Amino acid sequence: MKQIISLIQAGIVFGTVILFGATGETLTEKSGNLNLGVPGIMYLGGIAGLIGVFFYEMNTPVPNKLVCIAIALLCAFIVSMLGGLLFSLLTITLRANQNVTGLTLTIFAGGFANFFGGSLNKLAGGVGQISVAVTSAAFRTTIPGLSNALGSIGQILFSYGFMVYLAIAIAVALAWYINNTSVGLNLRAVGENPATADAAGIHVTKYKYLATCIGAGISGLGGLYYVMDYMKGTWDSDGGIERLGWLAVALVIFSSWKPKRGIWGSYLFGVLSWLYFYLPGLTRRSMELFKMLPYLVTVIVLIVVSLRHSRDNQPPTSLGLPYFREER
Repeated sequence: MKQIISLIQAGIVFGTVILFGATGETLTEKSGNLNLGVPGIMYLGGIAGLIGVFFYEMNTPVPNKLVCIAIALLCAFIVSMLGGLLFSLLTITLRANQNVTGLTLTIFAGGFANFFGGSLNKLAGGVGQISVAVTSAAFRTTIPGLSNALGSIGQILFSYGFMVYLAIAIAVALAWYINNTSVGLNLRAVGENPATADAAGIHVTKYKYLATCIGAGISGLGGLYYVMDYMKGTWDSDGGIERLGWLAVALVIFSSWKPKRGIWGSYLFGVLSWLYFYLPGLTRRSMELFKMLPYLVTVIVLIVVSLRHSRDNQPPTSLGLPYFREER
């Protein structure tokens, strides 16, 4: 029973990283933009939040936990939005190919983050010596009493920091925004048929820019959570953020562009990502096969969705296509 609880807890932690990335990318893709730079955006969020609180804690004798959290969130969100702004400028204004631009952004941001992460490690005295203990502890603080008072259920539901619940809240809020507000309906119109939306008086460029930049900011919070919770406030260029970033992109397809479905899908991906660690008797080769499970499940879902031909499970019609207003 302890192993099952431990597996679920590990799955929820990794699933939360994926959920942030997928929720942000869902918002972006609803506008018709396909941003394959999600792993890079998550890199930017992780390193920006870490740098911000590192210098705050280093220069403050008694760091305030709320200030630490605020600095980390603001740095991660703003720098990730700047990454989204760069992507928007290239793909919306300059009409560069979205696939190539997204992949380039991932490569660039990964190198950028690892360069500054390495510099931060050197400044702190070596790999693993970065000390943002106050911030990391604040991010990992659980709800007092509930994680122990309710037994196994409490351990599964309440043994996490606040960002697990923030990720769920953002996903639910995004689903409500897309389906129940006039602005959300306008966003969907832009993603489905930008020419028709433009003719109806909707500012297509504004919606695409805002959705892409805000979506990037949300995705960047996933990188911050990975650094502050899983890595406990240090930097390691092992590629973990990038792997989870690609799973976030896959989750958008898995969830059929529905944020609420992405919640349980992210936790499923998280559990599948850790399943190999809890199965006894696995060889190194068989472990590598089990690491493929999240991607295999995504492929199966894609096949099932394609065979059903359900319009509700299809991507926005203009996804990945540049909009030329003069051709309207």
